[in-house]
Amino acid sequence: MSIIVCDNISLNYGSHRALDGLSFQLDDNGPVALVGPNGAGKTSLISCLCGYQKPDSGLISVFGHSPGSPALIGRVTALPQDAKLDARFSIQEQLIYLARLQGLSHAQAHEQTKRVLAQVDLTDAATKLPGTLSHGMNKRVSIAQTLLGQPELVLLDEPTAGLDPANTRAIRDLIKSLSKQTRFIISSHNLDELEKLCTHVLYIDKGKLTKTLNVDNSGTAEGYLTLKMAQCDDIKLVEALIGLAGITQVETVSPGEFVLHTVPGHSPQLEITILTLIAKHSWQYRLLLNGRTLEDSLFSTH
Repeated sequence: MSIIVCDNISLNYGSHRALDGLSFQLDDNGPVALVGPNGAGKTSLISCLCGYQKPDSGLISVFGHSPGSPALIGRVTALPQDAKLDARFSIQEQLIYLARLQGLSHAQAHEQTKRVLAQVDLTDAATKLPGTLSHGMNKRVSIAQTLLGQPELVLLDEPTAGLDPANTRAIRDLIKSLSKQTRFIISSHNLDELEKLCTHVLYIDKGKLTKTLNVDNSGTAEGYLTLKMAQCDDIKLVEALIGLAGITQVETVSPGEFVLHTVPGHSPQLEITILTLIAKHSWQYRLLLNGRTLEDSLFSTH
């Protein structure tokens, strides 16, 4: 059974069409990135998947059920983009309350609260009020609430927005550690983070699904290498690369950044040859990636 099936769904806010005949199917293929410009319909799609809103037309199935169905309680959780904790109650009290809403017993709710706070490294903050915590800590608490009851599907809308690098990495590491037993759908503008996390990408623009990509956690894709240089003569580098066996084309993405089109299934020896070439000219490189970056895959005109 597919995790999610969306069949020609549309959603209007007055005269504005937020979702426009959007269709896709997601199976058990790892974390999914939901990407698109502001106003593309990403948050509207998440709202429909959670059952917060009902599309004006089309059908949605989540684990074979309609969004919002009692059968999905505890199986599907979400973190809305602007979710806020109640300033009047401690972190522990709020998480216990949310766990009880899933149907857990008082003892189970306490146990789940302890577990998820440990997962986000906030055990010591259990009795504190949200107002005493930093923005990053509050965001981690919000993510903790989505993990109550060990859900099968978690939808995160901009989970790392406004976070410092340390908190961003902590959340990324947490998602990676849980991704084998929990499916994640992550909406974000941070392509670098999504590239490290997700195996599948849905690109939405003006309410339509315009691109889908299959990637692995390092962004690899057969037939390409991405080279980023710290110091070199771009023209001489391109000329030298084109002369190497196994490279069919060199695409300049920006100064110092290149996509090398290679013979599909190229030998790892090609990468060694490229590094040897760079060393020979005393150039300095920053990155040699097997595949294209997510940004380049989405927005390249080639």
